Amino acid sequence: MTPELIVTATLIAATLIYVLLCWILPFGRCRACSGTGNRRILLLRRVTFCRRCKGSGLRLRIGRRLYNTVHDARAQADAAAQTKTRETTR
Repeated sequence: MTPELIVTATLIAATLIYVLLCWILPFGRCRACSGTGNRRILLLRRVTFCRRCKGSGLRLRIGRRLYNTVHDARAQADAAAQTKTRETTR
């Protein structure tokens, strides 16, 4: 096997694994609070909930966010097409 083929196969496999991961586990650990849901404020030295994840400790993965955006855009386009079709048939 040539090196180019190995690199291409590796990239395709990594992409498929990430897509599968985004489908099965859409949420990952929050990077700001390391999945705890709490952050320590250095100035006052107290613990508050994380603003990024709103205290849940989870965040939506980038791939899943991209999928949701494309899915919503397609749903809006389909709804607009159906509305247009109904208006022209009247």
